[in-house]
Amino acid sequence: MLRAPCCPLRTSVAPAAALAAALLSSLARCSFLEPRDPVDSSLSPYFGTKTRYEDVNPGLLSGPEAPWRDPELLEGTCTPVQLVALIRHGTRYPTAKQIRKLRQLHGLLQARGSRDGGAGNTRSRDLGAALADWPLWYADWMDGQLVEKGRQDMRQLALRLASLFPALFSRENYGRLRLITSSKHRCVDSGAAFLQGLWQHYHPGLPPPNVADMECGPPRVNDKLMRFFDHCEKFLTEVEKNATALYHVEAFKTGPEMQNILKKVAATLQVPVNDLNAGNISLFTCSFDLAIKGVKSPWYDAKVSIILQGYGYTINSRSSCTLFQDIFQHLDKAVEQKQRSQPISSPVILQFGHAETLLPLLSLMGYFKDKEPLTAYNYKEQMHRKFRSGHIVPYASNLIFVLYHCENAKTPKEQFRVQMLLNEKVLPLAYSQETVSFYEDLKNHYKDILQSCQTSEECELAKANSTSDEL
Repeated sequence: MLRAPCCPLRTSVAPAAALAAALLSSLARCSFLEPRDPVDSSLSPYFGTKTRYEDVNPGLLSGPEAPWRDPELLEGTCTPVQLVALIRHGTRYPTAKQIRKLRQLHGLLQARGSRDGGAGNTRSRDLGAALADWPLWYADWMDGQLVEKGRQDMRQLALRLASLFPALFSRENYGRLRLITSSKHRCVDSGAAFLQGLWQHYHPGLPPPNVADMECGPPRVNDKLMRFFDHCEKFLTEVEKNATALYHVEAFKTGPEMQNILKKVAATLQVPVNDLNAGNISLFTCSFDLAIKGVKSPWYDAKVSIILQGYGYTINSRSSCTLFQDIFQHLDKAVEQKQRSQPISSPVILQFGHAETLLPLLSLMGYFKDKEPLTAYNYKEQMHRKFRSGHIVPYASNLIFVLYHCENAKTPKEQFRVQMLLNEKVLPLAYSQETVSFYEDLKNHYKDILQSCQTSEECELAKANSTSDEL
């Protein structure tokens, strides 16, 4: 059973106080849970991209391998003939950098326990002790690798998709599967785990062979598609390595909302406020413990800076157009082969990447756009914004394009239709809110992007003018 917060918030509470109260009540609530208490996902809205997939699709908690068919999916005389899926890797360990920060904060709390000498109120001592005593079990070797829960995410997704689209994932099509992945181990391993899930679907009870020995072969690495952001010099220079590009993020970290939170957390944990900052109180310990082990640690991921994750996607979304082109090239080829009554060479294309692969692509397509840009100063107005990374790209998130061939179509245009699914739910078209589109209409709507996509130009740095001094 879900537990209610210790101190319910009233709607009249100011945003900063509400956020601080949520942080502190969650710290207290996590601290006194027993290890065997049912997993409570009420904190997950604060976990951003570290959110569990089942918290976005709660029905999976009771039946993670059972497919849920969205009633908006086409059926009847329309048959799916191709599926192109962009899949984020499954649940992972923290990176080495995150682990170092976690150790620093843990050390601060342990040092606090040795110097407080019993001072402070009982609740603060109990909470601080619980935090200091909680085992920080992360090791350097973990460094962002896929965990067993992440492999399970992928195996179960494979089982659900194979059940939802049985003709596309038929045993006969297994050798024609095409898998592409980022070079990161967590993505390569996600692709391998997905194939193991398909093996389980085809051969229940039989242990899967090595992925290299499977008929379709292992995933093929293509970082220019799956990590396009690493190959865009303009993004790397003007955003990633530019201290001023994230002005609003830094302004929010030093703004009044965050300063109020720091003071309240310092008072509750009985640590000097100067030892805390936005970076070390918005670490991922609680979210990783919940996602990886399904346990409640006394840590809580405030993650307030997650509300500013949309910055930098203006350049990055444009650099994702090559990936967008690639998806439509697959669809074009399938349409052409079907029109010629030829077998479709790749009925299923699976691409394994990152949150940074999916979010820019969705932004490019016009999704999750807020009327007002998010800044460090309109926090209150943006509390109900559309862009919420945890709702869009949790672990194992997926964007799926399904191409249908419809019999008894009155015109050639009506023969081919497309639906998109985000996290296994039909995604209405950004420009019409319809749940299905004629393929020709979809291409026409995005023709400017598809025809003008020149990644080399989008990502090229402007050359400085060199003029000689004639005086």
